[in-house]
Amino acid sequence: MRVEPIMRSCFKSKYTTPLILEQHIHGAFGVNFNTAGKDDVKYACQELFKHGIGIVFPTLVTDSVENIKRQTEIIKDAAKELEKNSAKILGIHLEGIFINPEKRGIHNPEHFLPLTVDNYKKIEDDFIKIVTLAPELDQGLIDYLKSKGVKVQAGHCLGHNLEKIDGTTHTFNAMGAISHKNPSTASSALINNNLYSEIIADGIHVNDDTLKLFFKCKPEDKVILVSDALPITKSDIKETTFADHKIFYDGEKATSQDGVLAGSTTLLDEVIKILNAKQMFSKKFIENPYKYHGLRPLGKITWDKDWNILNIKA
Repeated sequence: MRVEPIMRSCFKSKYTTPLILEQHIHGAFGVNFNTAGKDDVKYACQELFKHGIGIVFPTLVTDSVENIKRQTEIIKDAAKELEKNSAKILGIHLEGIFINPEKRGIHNPEHFLPLTVDNYKKIEDDFIKIVTLAPELDQGLIDYLKSKGVKVQAGHCLGHNLEKIDGTTHTFNAMGAISHKNPSTASSALINNNLYSEIIADGIHVNDDTLKLFFKCKPEDKVILVSDALPITKSDIKETTFADHKIFYDGEKATSQDGVLAGSTTLLDEVIKILNAKQMFSKKFIENPYKYHGLRPLGKITWDKDWNILNIKA
């Protein structure tokens, strides 16, 4: 009988994988990538490495043009000065300003801009490697981003035509939901075997039945685990400002005052343990982001049978 990859953890005592590549994270350890100084970014990367994260794409939430430009420069500068045993910064994930107001989530619509090339040039930088946008609102921006080698992901959107898209951002969250009557972003993501799809598998953002549907539909090599972690992750902070909203953490989830889920408070090493306990994890999920970005695997993590980290080598 063939043993499915998600079940292999039952038969080994140790595992070895590359370091984790995290492409969607807003901060942690009290560091907010939208407001952090250079030393703060460097500190966050040192701490992330202790959790097995070897590569990170700091993710900027919707903000003013001026602040996006400022934080891009700060993160670029930090990337050049990282200490040994720090997560390497290989680019920025821009999540926001080009999304659909109807699926804004926690994002502040005051900063949204039409999806034009001219508007993108207001914040354009070679260090921006991923852009989350609403494809249904595109006015020529997608083709421009593709010509520049930027990964284009559908998120905070309602569009179902994903023909030009590389991936989907936190699939199911803040996007057109599955319907038996109409096409949607989520259903298009599930049936497109060439599309990479992010998923927040922290046990809060997506319920177990929907996770099972996701892993059953998506090819195993097209799954990208992300944390979508907030600055309050791994800190003592219970209240903070994020995306121009007051955010409250109750020990389980982080929400705005009106109950909108703001992001995760779980890092990817913990997500792996959560999925393994549910028999939904495959080692390929760690390898996939490297393939997505055309990168060679970096470093090595040794895990025990329950996917607790035993050793990390850069």
